[in-house]
Amino acid sequence: MTKTTHETEEPQKSTLDNEEQELYENYRFTVDRGQETMRMDKYLQMRIEGVSRTKIQAAAKASCVLVNDKPAKSNYKIKPLDVITILLPTPPREIEIIPQNIPFNIVYEDDDVLVVDKEAGMVVHPGYGNFDGTLLNALAYYYNGKTGKDGNPITPYLVHRIDKDTSGLLLIAKNEEAQVVLAKQFFDHTIERKYNALVWGDFADDSGTIDGNLARSTKDRRVMAVYDDPEVGKHAVTHWHVLERFGYVTLVECVLETGRTHQIRAHLKHIGHPLFNDAMYGGDQILKGTTFTKYKQFVTNCFQLLPRQALHALILGFEHPTTHKQMHFESPLPDDIASVLEKWRRYAVSAQIDTSQPDAES
Repeated sequence: MTKTTHETEEPQKSTLDNEEQELYENYRFTVDRGQETMRMDKYLQMRIEGVSRTKIQAAAKASCVLVNDKPAKSNYKIKPLDVITILLPTPPREIEIIPQNIPFNIVYEDDDVLVVDKEAGMVVHPGYGNFDGTLLNALAYYYNGKTGKDGNPITPYLVHRIDKDTSGLLLIAKNEEAQVVLAKQFFDHTIERKYNALVWGDFADDSGTIDGNLARSTKDRRVMAVYDDPEVGKHAVTHWHVLERFGYVTLVECVLETGRTHQIRAHLKHIGHPLFNDAMYGGDQILKGTTFTKYKQFVTNCFQLLPRQALHALILGFEHPTTHKQMHFESPLPDDIASVLEKWRRYAVSAQIDTSQPDAES
């Protein structure tokens, strides 16, 4: 929670991690003692740089604006010493999005939302080292010249992200109101997100929970690490459940209670089960199995067949921002992961590995 500030100061904000980047900001400040009465939406527009009154009104409608810890409407008349908090999507970075004709797989689309089944290898948004060829570039081309239900040009808004080499379902908002409503759902952790992951090693139990704060590693800033100190990093919780055992590797389902940068990858690495072929977290080495040349060649062949981390965003569920209908989508496992799983099934049978026992070795 951010510290309270006064009207004569700039309101402080805390940035909240979502799937791979910070996408939401939580502002909190106290109205000055000498403040005259005015509508809350007008006051907030004056206090928060670059935020439209429409977006503030959408935030209030989605219960993202609290006055003295209670939801408030846009026309609420502020009073001295009122404590106001507002959750808003982070303003987009000043990066020119060049429309590019790049194919992508649309699972569902209506006036408010777009659900995409992202292929592995596609970067979601432009950034350092990836200034084009991203999903946002593809969306800019797809929506170029199209108008939304309000008659204005459609502007796609990210409400979460997944890594370049992670495949699966991604949710896009098509207008500011939908963006704010979906932001609240992510902030409240009411979005349903399930991943399938192939990891090294076996588990003693069939299910469990990983609860550990995540922050950038002090040894390698590219990766996230788990910290016991509650003052370090962001709180993160991952629930896992074993789906299939192969002795040396295991297929697990991961359910995100929170959404932090590299959360599944870092959490599973922390408990000794890095994702299969996740080079950034050490999963691109042979971590379990025999010393036989034939086995090493088998794993190498699997790495070649699946040249990325074995992680797929399988299920996405949310409440529609306008109709309030519960939406549910499921993406089949992509060919590269499905093929490697089939190879492991055949290998476990041919090698007569006892997949009912944890940490099987031969």
